[in-house]
This record gives sequence, C-alpha cells and structure tokens, in this order.
Amino acid sequence: MKLFQKLTIAGIFLLGFSSQASAKAVTKRKCYIKKTSKTIKALEDNKYSISIGDVTMTIDASYAAKIISYKIGNDEVLNQDSFQNYSGSTFWTSPQNDWGWPPVEEYDSKPFTAKIVGDKLVMNGQKSKFGYSISKEFNVNKKNNSIEVKYSINNESDETRQVAPWEISRVPNDGILFFQADKVEPGNDMTGLPFQFKHGAAWYEMDEDEDHRKINADGNGWIAYSAKGLLFVKTFQDLDPSETAPGEAEIQSYAFPGKTYVEVEEQGVYTTVKPGESVSWTVNWYLTHTDLEPVPSEDLLKEVKKLIKQLN
Repeated sequence: MKLFQKLTIAGIFLLGFSSQASAKAVTKRKCYIKKTSKTIKALEDNKYSISIGDVTMTIDASYAAKIISYKIGNDEVLNQDSFQNYSGSTFWTSPQNDWGWPPVEEYDSKPFTAKIVGDKLVMNGQKSKFGYSISKEFNVNKKNNSIEVKYSINNESDETRQVAPWEISRVPNDGILFFQADKVEPGNDMTGLPFQFKHGAAWYEMDEDEDHRKINADGNGWIAYSAKGLLFVKTFQDLDPSETAPGEAEIQSYAFPGKTYVEVEEQGVYTTVKPGESVSWTVNWYLTHTDLEPVPSEDLLKEVKKLIKQLN
C-alpha cells in the first residue's frame, strides 16, 4: 500500500561492517555561493546549514556532502563521533554487491562542490570508477516544516546500468526505532534485532549486544526514531517488495556492537539508467519534541501518522 507519489530509483543494501572502514583524509573542493538565502548559510570549513524554525541541518561539503548534524534548538538527534562511519547520515548506491567494500570514496568521503541557488543547497560529487556521480539537493518545505533531501544518481558511463538509492542515518543506541510492518528478517547474514509487533507497527527498543545485528523489512514509506524527548521521522517512496534491488529491502536497520549507534536506513526503487541519464529520489526529514515515552504505544504511532499526513 503506497502513501507517496512514486519516484523512479532504487535502494542499496548496507553491509553492517561499515563501522569498520577507515576514515579517509579529505581535500577540499571549491564551493560557490550564487545567491544569499534566508534559510541556508555558508559556514566555516566548507560546511553549510539549512534551517526551518528551530530545526537546523548541517552538511559537510568536504566530506561527501554528509549530513553531520540535525537538531532542534540544541537537541541533537544524529549520533556524534570523531570517527565518521559512526556518525551523521550518508548516501550510497545499491546493490552493494556492485562495489563491495569499503564504501566508494566518491559517494562517502571525497569532497563535493556546493552552491546556493535561491533557497536550495546543491552539492555535486565526483565520478567514481563505477561510472556514477552523486548529487544532493537540500530544500526547506515551509508548508510542512520539513527539510527535503533529493538524491540523484548520474550515469556518466557509456553503459546502461541498474541502480538504487540508499540513505544511512546513524542515531545513538538509545530510545526506540519503529515503522509500519508485521515482520522483519535478519539481513546480511547477521543476527536480527529483537523487534516487537504491536499496534500495527514494528518496534525496536534499543538494547546492547556483542554481535553485529541487522534487519530488512517491507515498510510503508516511513521510519521513525524517538529518544530523550525527540521524535525524528523520515518519509520516502513506499515500495512493493518486487521493486527493491536484489537482496535488498525498503527499510533496513543495523546495530553496532555495544551501546554505540544504530543505523536508520531506507532504499528506493531498483531502476535502469541509460548513459547520460539520472534518477532522483527524495527523503523528507522532520524533527520535533515530544512528551511521549520512547516505548511501543498507540499514542506514539498516532503522533507519527499525524505528522506523515502533514508531510504528504
């Protein structure tokens, strides 16, 4: 059952061992500011912020246009760590079998160019050896108080390819992760996560374990995380299981061992892209305070569904 207008693109499968990759040294690419924006600011060290009300997202152009912070007031929702692969939000192509490991530097760590065009922040990456480059566009949606993140995969090769988009956001291992589903499956040959199924949703009350753990699930176009009085909701294109990349899923979550971080992931449609063409996919980010406890409840689910109607 689909909640959102269908977009063309696809998803990618996260290898849970992403946390073990070594951070790469970064060189800066030149950033251009075309026009002053009331919602977007150029900061020091090739970083940019985009804000709506009390909510601010910060993006690092020097590090693959990674979202390094997302907060309301002074309350941060993304995991913060000196090791880049433990923090923030990144984007890869799918399926991972196309590129293996470690993550492709042009997608995950090499610098992007950046420019402010009106009220949009546009960032473009470099061409990888796989023939793709990645573009990211950040825009405030004042009608629903969200920040829209539009990803484009550009086929700069001379071959027709199949590919899908994949966003990976890391949050502290504290609180609850949930989405609409009646089952989850272990992913990437790892142990699954102990989800509960109540009130018509799948709920993971974050815990501590010595193993790398991961799940795949067919969701309903949204995923939410709540902890310490914050409610973080992402909406995206709802997929039929037949639309995902081979071995992938619309929703994934990975928990790093110990009490460290959990990855909140979603993917898009597995799409054919001809030479010189691009496919795009949009994720809406929303952050607010909540008085509800981060436990499975009808009230928390109702609050998210109310927000989703606002975002749609």
